[in-house]
Amino acid sequence: MSEFLSKRVLITGGLGFIGSNLARRLVGLGADVTLVDSLIPQYGGNFQNIADIRDRLTVNICDVRDPFAIEHLVREQHFLFNLAGQTSHLDSMTDPQTDLDINASAQLSLLEACRKANPGIRLVFASTRQLYGRPDYLPVDEKHPIRPVDVNGINKLAGEGYHLLYSNVYDIRASVLRLTNTYGPGMRVVDARQTFLGIWIRQLIEGSAIKVFGDGLQLRDFNFVDDCVDALLLAATNEAAIGQVYNLGSREVVNLKSLAELMIQMVAGGRFEIVPFPADRKAIDIGDYYSDFSAIERDLEWTPKVDLKTGLAQTIAYYQQHHAHYWNAST
Repeated sequence: MSEFLSKRVLITGGLGFIGSNLARRLVGLGADVTLVDSLIPQYGGNFQNIADIRDRLTVNICDVRDPFAIEHLVREQHFLFNLAGQTSHLDSMTDPQTDLDINASAQLSLLEACRKANPGIRLVFASTRQLYGRPDYLPVDEKHPIRPVDVNGINKLAGEGYHLLYSNVYDIRASVLRLTNTYGPGMRVVDARQTFLGIWIRQLIEGSAIKVFGDGLQLRDFNFVDDCVDALLLAATNEAAIGQVYNLGSREVVNLKSLAELMIQMVAGGRFEIVPFPADRKAIDIGDYYSDFSAIERDLEWTPKVDLKTGLAQTIAYYQQHHAHYWNAST
């Protein structure tokens, strides 16, 4: 990854979960890193996420919905990792306008800023597997029909479309990654806005029962954050990725009951219970899902390296040590 040495790199959503882990890797690679984050409490930005590298990068508190600030920030950057977004599927249904503003309108403004101020920038956009909706077949590849089951999926699809359009029409060198259940140190654990694994870990550490919705037999795949960071870096430095959409995923597929059983073995007194789906969650549940990631494996030689047991143990240990910085949603 010598391509990042002394290069200027901008990360939107940089104080959040994936952005901060990406920043840590880039700082280690010798990049000049600037993080952009609005620090809106519900979205997961947290200075604790960069406590160990705070003096080795620049932080700009800014909202991606501010087109004038964004145009200034993208100037003279070599790379842009566009990770800022509203991630809660439930919030997108109760406040669809905000989801539209952040996940669609702001993405178009950001691309316009790149077109005007820095058309040579290399850009990677973080999208989501949620836009596929309920799968027709498994594993889900990039040719699967797109049928979002919530507003978030529709707006993330629009964000994808803008990036691909600007790549095709204006030669903005953009790539799209569809992430699936990314987890690890730094993820939001105060609630389930980023991933249900977050609130499961909090319940586990606090000594309350992990609540598994439905029958617990829903299948999922997971990526540890280090593997996700690998994919982002490969997409940013490989010409084959320009104008492409890639699924991330894992060959390690597990049902949620088995996942809970694995996790409670890692903390003394851990337990779980099967509970009915809340009506609002049941309405947008997609059932079984796991990805076919053979395209990114073929083109970029990416494959996940961290197994689920190892990644979970590392994540739980992190929050056992640092939970005071994460239990409060306003931090």
